[in-house]
Amino acid sequence: MRRVAGSREVGLHVGLVSLTSPDCETSPPKPGGRQPFAPGEDQTGQDPPMRYVELRRHTDNDGDRLTQQGVADAEAIGRSGLHPPYAAFVSTGAARATEMLEILRHAAGQDGVPITSATGLRSSVEDRRAAATAAGKGADLEAMRAVDPDLVEKESLVLAWALPQVVEGLPEGGRALVIGHSPTNEAAVLGLAAAVVPPLEKGEGVLVVEDRGDYRVEPLGSG
Repeated sequence: MRRVAGSREVGLHVGLVSLTSPDCETSPPKPGGRQPFAPGEDQTGQDPPMRYVELRRHTDNDGDRLTQQGVADAEAIGRSGLHPPYAAFVSTGAARATEMLEILRHAAGQDGVPITSATGLRSSVEDRRAAATAAGKGADLEAMRAVDPDLVEKESLVLAWALPQVVEGLPEGGRALVIGHSPTNEAAVLGLAAAVVPPLEKGEGVLVVEDRGDYRVEPLGSG
C-alpha cells in the first residue's frame, strides 16, 4: 500500500517498474537515539531526494492533432516553461499529447530520450464526457462529482494507480514531463494526493512531488 497525502491509502499495481524493498529487522528506538533504518531509507542518514512529475494538459487541438495555435503555444512553453533535464517523457498515447511532447523534448535538448506511453492515464470510462457536459464547461471535479459521484471516484482511483508507475520509474531526484488531458489529469491528482485542482486550461499543468511515498501538488514553476 502506498501512503498518500490526506491519510488516504491507494493500492498500486506496478506495471512499468516493480520496486521492492528488502525486509529489515527493526527494534524499539533508544531514548535520545535515532530510530532503526526503515526499508528503503537512505543508509547515510539523509532523506532521499524527492521525485517530480510535471503534469500538463496538451495545447489547442483539432481532433487528435494540435492546431497551428497549439503548436505555437507548445513552442512558447518550450522556450520558457520547462525545467530540464528530464529523466522521462511520458504521453498518454494520444497523438496530440505525443505531438506536444515531441516539441517540448526538442526544446529541452533531449531528442535522444525516448517517449513512453502510459495509457493508464487516459480515461477508462468514455461517458465521463457526459458528466463534464452536464456540470458545465470549465467545471472542476467537485462539480462533476455532484453530477456523477461514482464516476469521479472510480476515475480518480484508477488514474491514481497509473501516475505512481511513472514516479517509480524515476531515479531519486528525477523529473518526468507528462502530457495528458482534462479532466483526467485533475482526477489523477485527486486520487493520488487528495487535492482538488482547478480545471486545467490547454497547456497548463501542475507539479506533483513525491517525498518518501507522500504526494503533494504545487504550482508548476515552483519546483
